[in-house]
Amino acid sequence: MAVLADYKAEKPTWCPGCGDFGVLNALQRAAVDLALDPEEMVVVSGIGCSGKLSAYFGSYGLHTIHGRSLPTAQGVKMANRDLTVVAAGGDGDGFGIGLGHFIHAMRRNIDITYLVMDNHIYGLTTGQTSPTSDHGMVTKTAPKGAVEEPVHPLELALVTGCGFIAQGFSGDIAQLSQIIKRAIAHKGFSFVNIYSPCVTYNKQNTYEFYKGNVKKVEEIDGYDATNRFAVLQQVSEAHALLTGVLYEAERPTFEQSVPRFATTGLSQLEHRLDAKDYERLLADFR
Repeated sequence: MAVLADYKAEKPTWCPGCGDFGVLNALQRAAVDLALDPEEMVVVSGIGCSGKLSAYFGSYGLHTIHGRSLPTAQGVKMANRDLTVVAAGGDGDGFGIGLGHFIHAMRRNIDITYLVMDNHIYGLTTGQTSPTSDHGMVTKTAPKGAVEEPVHPLELALVTGCGFIAQGFSGDIAQLSQIIKRAIAHKGFSFVNIYSPCVTYNKQNTYEFYKGNVKKVEEIDGYDATNRFAVLQQVSEAHALLTGVLYEAERPTFEQSVPRFATTGLSQLEHRLDAKDYERLLADFR
C-alpha cells in the first residue's frame, strides 16, 4: 500500500508560501487515504504555476499546453478507464483560454476530477489581471482597476449542470483533502475550485482575507447540497466565499450514456493488423 512519500516527486519551486503547496499536500493525502497506487493515477496539468503540479505529484503526469488539460485528461480516461485521472490548472488556464473545454467537460460528464488553483491573478507572468480578478482590482494590466466582470466558476458550473461542485481553501488542508477524496470517489466529472493565494503578486486575496471571510457549508443550518437552485442562491449571496462540497448529484457518465460504447479502454485493445488488412489499408492511399 502506498504511503505519503510515494506521492512525492520533484522538489517544488513555487514561491515560499504559495497556496499551491497546500493543494499538492491535500491531493497527496487524499490519494493515500483512498489507497490509490501511484501507477494507477495520472495528473494532467496546464500552463502556469499550477501546471507544475504534475511534476511534483508522484504519479504518471502530463504537462499540456495552455488551457488544454481537460481534453487531454478526458482522452487519457477514455484510453484506460482503470486509471484515476486528475486534471489541474489555474484560473487563467481554466477560465480564460480553457473556458470552453470546462463547459463541455461538465456537459460530457466523463469520470475525471478537475482541480483549479484560483489565485485571482496571472502569477507565472508576474501579476496581470486574470479571468477571476475582482472588479476594481489593481494589477499590471489594469493600473486603474479591472473594469471587466469576473468569471464566476461556481455559478457557471451550477447552471451548466455539473454533477459535483466543491470549493476549498489551500490554507485548510484537512478540509481540502476530504473534499478531494469525495471528488475522486464521485462517478462523473468533479469540479473543485480552490482558493490558492498568490503571496507574491496578489496582496488583496490573501490567506488572512480568506481565513476571515470563507465559511464552511457544514456550518450552515439546513444546507442542502442536492438542491441546485438553493445552492446557486447561497453561493451568490455569499459572494462565492463558501467551502466544502457545495452540490452533488448522480447522473449517468459519458461512458454509460453512449449506446454500445466499448467497456474496454483503447489502451487495452488489440491494435495489430493482419497482412490482408494491412494491404487493404495501403491500397486506399496508393
